[in-house]
Amino acid sequence: MALARNLPLTHSVLGKSIENATPGQLGFLANLFEAENASRAESKRRRLFRQAGFPQNKTLDGYDWSMASFPADWGREQLESLEFVERAEDLVLYGDVGCGKTHLAIAIGVLACQRMIPVRFFTASSLIMRLRKAKDENRLDTELKTIGKAGLVIIDELGYLPIDIDGARLLFQVIADSYETRSVIFTSNLEFSRWGDVFGDGDMAAAVIDRIVHHGRIIRFHGESYRNRHSLMK
Repeated sequence: MALARNLPLTHSVLGKSIENATPGQLGFLANLFEAENASRAESKRRRLFRQAGFPQNKTLDGYDWSMASFPADWGREQLESLEFVERAEDLVLYGDVGCGKTHLAIAIGVLACQRMIPVRFFTASSLIMRLRKAKDENRLDTELKTIGKAGLVIIDELGYLPIDIDGARLLFQVIADSYETRSVIFTSNLEFSRWGDVFGDGDMAAAVIDRIVHHGRIIRFHGESYRNRHSLMK
């Protein structure tokens, strides 16, 4: 164990050892390397999950799809394959409150982490606060680069709280930087025609929407709030 600590393998040394190894020794090494690779992969998955910043751990197991409506040419199979992330395409989860938009966004993010894709999760308000603080501390470029390392960025609850013009510009910068380089999932209860109210600037909202719809899809949600249906307060 002492010799193995912090000792990366040298291919030339390993190659010579393998040449002289018995079948039993080769089997032992194969099992050792398989276990090591599996352990490293699992460690990376846990690290990606922690770095993502999910508010809860949600999965697709048992998810209620009845309130989600997909585009005619695109559905659950394509969503769960994460092909849209590989293509740097966007998703807008739009519709009624309490219908599973955030749950689905988190579950897709968790699935991406399991498949070794870096993810960052923010509410729109927390992202703006983070960017504003970074700007005040003269490290906005560093913060944007950190976010930019993700293959999938999730911006939750867009439109739930008003955004001032400075915050809107900061949010626009993340969205513009992500265009055709990484996938973004938005959740919102507002249709596109009202995004101008969110950004406080119709031209900026139009520029955001233009980027999203170019390589994006909408999943619509409609129904009674899950929290309302299962509320203790009747």
